[in-house]
Amino acid sequence: MMQAGIFTGYFPYGLEETAKKIRGLGFNTVQLDLHFKDVDLSAGQITQDKAKKVRDVFRDHNLPVCCVSGYTNIIHPDKAERDKRVGYLKEIIRNARHFGSPYVISETGTYNTESDWVHHPKNKTEEGFEECRKVIADLAQTAYDHGAVFLLETYVNNVVGSVEETVRMFAQVDHPGLGLLMDPTNYFETHNIDRMDQILNQVFDTLTDKIKIAHAKDVKRSGDDKSEKHADIGDADAMESHTFRGVGEIELPAPGLGSLNYDLYLKRLAEKHPNIPVIIEHLSEDDVPRAKKFLDGKFRANGL
Repeated sequence: MMQAGIFTGYFPYGLEETAKKIRGLGFNTVQLDLHFKDVDLSAGQITQDKAKKVRDVFRDHNLPVCCVSGYTNIIHPDKAERDKRVGYLKEIIRNARHFGSPYVISETGTYNTESDWVHHPKNKTEEGFEECRKVIADLAQTAYDHGAVFLLETYVNNVVGSVEETVRMFAQVDHPGLGLLMDPTNYFETHNIDRMDQILNQVFDTLTDKIKIAHAKDVKRSGDDKSEKHADIGDADAMESHTFRGVGEIELPAPGLGSLNYDLYLKRLAEKHPNIPVIIEHLSEDDVPRAKKFLDGKFRANGL
């Protein structure tokens, strides 16, 4: 059976209280965000002892860590800023096994300096793709050297956004240290959202074997609001990846609040990954019970 999981970052508490609250909601796995009120896991502050403490607390609450968040703009155009961001991501990768999972996830980045999720013309150039390829190849090797796997998460406004770009990146970085975080909502733009089933089938027809972990959020047209959208999730220090809700024509709400064909998504996902963790995102803590009920209902309805 598929497992419903949740990002730890939607619970703005200390380590022990976070694990207790998540377990109390009936989850049995988490995507680990390095963000707790009482443990400093910022750049340069990760140690094996801290990582093992985090891992053991979640294990003690029957919440095995299935993957670790490392989200950052890996191709930031400012070289010093890029080196800082990639350096921290590598620090997370080197310690991934100590945190309890080999899988570390990041998006593929943008040349836009104002936001990690806004398009920049260079993102869709050969130069931009090649530069991103080199960074991803380096991250894959770093992961491999430390018994980990770097998972890239696509997003339409980043360098790797379309299904075709994702297939191409995996063809050019054919490496055991690289895998895919499956989130189908990230492939949709205004020109293809009305071909949802076709795009979903294309994703799974071409990329199934690369998938390691899956996400559960939703997608819909944004209406009149074309701005970059962020939500208040009750944590002033929340990571932007957790407050982000879309930009331009497309909005990315919590699961069950959009138009994603969840039945098709989960059926195709289950063909090769029947026990995969599916991690709920893009919500606030008070909406977690509703979102879990929605996802569990889809699992049940489809016999997954």
